[in-house]
Amino acid sequence: MIKPWIFEFFPAPREPGAIDDPQRSADYFNWYLDLWPRAEPLGYEGIFFSEHHFGLAYSPAPNLLIAQVALRTRTIRLGVMGLVLPYHQPWKVVEEIGMLDHLTQGRLEIGTAAGIPQEMAQVGMSVAEAHERNDEAIEILDAALAQPVISHHGKYWRFTDLRMVPRPLQRPWPPKWVTVISEDSARKAARRGARICTGFHPTARVRSIFDAYRDEASRVGTASGPDQLALRRQVSIGTDDAAVRAAARIREQQVRTRLLADPRLSAPERPVFDTPTSHAFSIGSDEFIAGAPGNVAEQAIAQCREVGAGHFLATFDRSAAREQLRDAWEMFGTEVVPALRRATVN
Repeated sequence: MIKPWIFEFFPAPREPGAIDDPQRSADYFNWYLDLWPRAEPLGYEGIFFSEHHFGLAYSPAPNLLIAQVALRTRTIRLGVMGLVLPYHQPWKVVEEIGMLDHLTQGRLEIGTAAGIPQEMAQVGMSVAEAHERNDEAIEILDAALAQPVISHHGKYWRFTDLRMVPRPLQRPWPPKWVTVISEDSARKAARRGARICTGFHPTARVRSIFDAYRDEASRVGTASGPDQLALRRQVSIGTDDAAVRAAARIREQQVRTRLLADPRLSAPERPVFDTPTSHAFSIGSDEFIAGAPGNVAEQAIAQCREVGAGHFLATFDRSAAREQLRDAWEMFGTEVVPALRRATVN
């Protein structure tokens, strides 16, 4: 079975003046708060929200969205892919995890990420510092999930005998996830026993990253099957296969143009961020899955099988009109989700 998820970017409204108009912002929130619970009857496994700041999205505090959606649902899983640890006090993240796992009745997924350079720069944080903070915060997070009282004396955080409550409802702890774009990050996640999710890369590159995870997991004795691996792709779906594909090609060019601002992108016009093999990512045509429902299901299943992923995260066009977005959720849920759940991955 391939578990189908929604990856919710929750973009800021694009209509002129909407961000500065309280009533229009309220209407925008309420529309999405009505949409997200639809994932449950449509058969999605769950929703992963994202954390972004300074105008990119309306989700600077995605844990608040989880708490709200939990009140309106009963079975779907809820998480963040991922919470940007360098921006937070890790002990507070642990406390919020405990609270959210209770508020969701044990449906929480823990996802973390190091962040993106454009946002770091706006608060005066270098990429090097962000990675240091991320590594240290993960060390605290893992220790606090394993035991109720911990001490830590590192570069950025120092404390002795902190008791963090409440403890999560799920035991030993909610599933842990990390967003990765490199083999090195995949190996780190495997050593922690965390699941991984990636996107953008062509499937051959994703396979290499997942192979590194499987190799490291085998070495340290942690799980490494399809249920540990998630593939995220951008999905365009509609009844007219040719029209959807044509629109998706335009969307692909828009996404590529937007992502050129990310220094991690491997682009011929400039040196890649860090090194080509560690932290750079590329965008393959595989990133964009488009067409009628049967075609979309076939592409998603084929890619998951090629890389060995047991989870598929669909992110829909964030520039689409609300009605188009709702229709995409419905069509994917009614016609693609059942096909994914019937599929097998070795």
